[in-house]
Amino acid sequence: MNRAMRVLAACGVMAVLLAACSKQDGPPVPPEKASADAAFQKRLQEQLLDAKPGTVIDIPAGSYHLTSGLQLRADGVTIRGAGLDKTILSFKGQVSGPEGLLVYGNNFTIENLTIEDSKGDGLKINDGDTITVRKVRVQWTGGPKVSNGAYGIYPVKTKNVLIEDSVAIGASDAGIYVGQSNGVVVRRSRAEGNVAGIEIENTVNADVYDNTATNNTGGILVFNMPNLSQPGHSTRVYQNKVDKNNLGNFAAKGTAVASVPAGSGIVINSNSRVEIFDNDVSDNQTANVIISSYHSTGYYTEKGVAANYDPYPKAIYVYGNRFKGGGDAPDGLDLKTLKVAMYGLGGRFPDVLWDGYVDNKLMVNGKLPDDQRICVQDNAEVLNADGPNKYKNPSKDSAPFRCQLARLPPVTIAQLAAQS
Repeated sequence: MNRAMRVLAACGVMAVLLAACSKQDGPPVPPEKASADAAFQKRLQEQLLDAKPGTVIDIPAGSYHLTSGLQLRADGVTIRGAGLDKTILSFKGQVSGPEGLLVYGNNFTIENLTIEDSKGDGLKINDGDTITVRKVRVQWTGGPKVSNGAYGIYPVKTKNVLIEDSVAIGASDAGIYVGQSNGVVVRRSRAEGNVAGIEIENTVNADVYDNTATNNTGGILVFNMPNLSQPGHSTRVYQNKVDKNNLGNFAAKGTAVASVPAGSGIVINSNSRVEIFDNDVSDNQTANVIISSYHSTGYYTEKGVAANYDPYPKAIYVYGNRFKGGGDAPDGLDLKTLKVAMYGLGGRFPDVLWDGYVDNKLMVNGKLPDDQRICVQDNAEVLNADGPNKYKNPSKDSAPFRCQLARLPPVTIAQLAAQS
């Protein structure tokens, strides 16, 4: 490790000791514990700075209070704790560095530990190929607050991503977020108490399955946002439990997810080739499934929208799901008014709510081409809210949605290929 990096590590030790003497939420850290945590932080920072391909950093069981964010810039590194409930890295007293752990590297694995209360994102992984996050919990322990970090588990501009058996709680944007990536599997994980539970954004080829999303503002989101490096498509959302995502939206004003209504189960926005099947979706008070365009979000950037951005959802296939309840207490005055007008005070929206925006340039004889349609099967009802006309002529007719689309193939990534 070079001299400059050693100086940084030494500064981290001083930060730990100073933080132990400063005012913090919760009981103060005893001086002897602060000293031990400072030594641990120095040692861990040195291990991260010295890491090279093949390095395994084992973190013993214990609760460690850190005051500066951690950073790894190396390929082929594994960070391993003693267990999700046994190794806890707490950043409640963090005074430097925005993330809990920031990673730049390929062939990276992190497993069996918890990251708590970071100032910014919990675990951010940037520009990596073959990324595995296994049995990791990221949590903000003080409940939902706009001051919580935006993202819990956050791979961005990555390839071959596997997130499994993990937990995200309390993020002010998205608990598990994968953005601008290619080849993604999110499975057997839990997202609770976030604005967006699980979000797949501007990502190509993603499978999201066997997860639980509950008590978020929105359960599972598949979005395409403007002005990013790639458009997303080809996402399968299946065999998930998406239940009671009715948490009030606590995102920072002006962010994209601040427009997500509380009570949203599965939300598709401006994405294409999305398959939603074999899920249990229940008691999401705005709607169990929402299909919408960028035009409905009310989210506009100072940059405007790139000329090649497609704001319309296309080739969305909803079938074989089990729906229960929901749609009875939509968020926002417009949706409340629409619900009462269409279904009465005691009524509820159907399971699929479509905002009604369509790409008129593609229409042929008043219809989209067969491979671009929104198809909803198995007697799930659809409401076309007629958003373009400010809900003046909504339609309950589900017949236009009784169609089929070609099914998407399973996502193949290096980690799953190695297991087979």
